[in-house]
Amino acid sequence: MHVRTEDPATPDIVALLEEHLADMASTSPPESMHALDLAGLRAATVTFVAARDDAGALLGIGALKELDPTHGELKSMRTATHRRGTGVASALLAHLLEEARRRAYVRVSLETGADAPFAAAHRLYERFGFEQCPPFGEYRPDPLSRFYTLALT
Repeated sequence: MHVRTEDPATPDIVALLEEHLADMASTSPPESMHALDLAGLRAATVTFVAARDDAGALLGIGALKELDPTHGELKSMRTATHRRGTGVASALLAHLLEEARRRAYVRVSLETGADAPFAAAHRLYERFGFEQCPPFGEYRPDPLSRFYTLALT
């Protein structure tokens, strides 16, 4: 598996992003959906990465958004359905955390869903040391959201 910076407008990535957004829309009302669209993922403050196998097949995606010079936010973590449970999300998360450390961020935070469909995500983030926290940045309290943060220092 190879994790590299890629353009989110790549056709196979667009398809996975569309699946991700549709899945989020099926589990969350619009006011509780915080996934970035393609334009948001192409912003200068966002580093977008993709995991691919040796043949180039897309395995998963993730992004790191700079909130300020010391604080990053994980965005758009998604593993291709047929590769869930195979370590793709862990590889993406490890790569993005290494990028955050390279940038000398003090903290990385994230927002994810709060209910059962997000249980695997909760376990992943907690395994990496993330702890639940109050809303950060522009987020507001939402019973459908769970917030996590990880101190990097």
